[in-house]
Amino acid sequence: MSDDDFNMSLRKFLKTVGVTSQQKIEEAVRDAKAAGSLPAGPLKAKVVLTIDGVDLTHTVEGDITT
Repeated sequence: MSDDDFNMSLRKFLKTVGVTSQQKIEEAVRDAKAAGSLPAGPLKAKVVLTIDGVDLTHTVEGDITT
């Protein structure tokens, strides 16, 4: 696989992760608001990325303001 093919494949994967993750977060926040169970203040978020075959585990943590 060429570097260009690798980069395109990686970008496509990351775009899918970003778009689908945003949709799921928005849905969960809407549902929590509707149920009256959305906590006050920012939401603590964590994403754990693992890739088999290259022994990668990467964790990103942050706050989401609602």
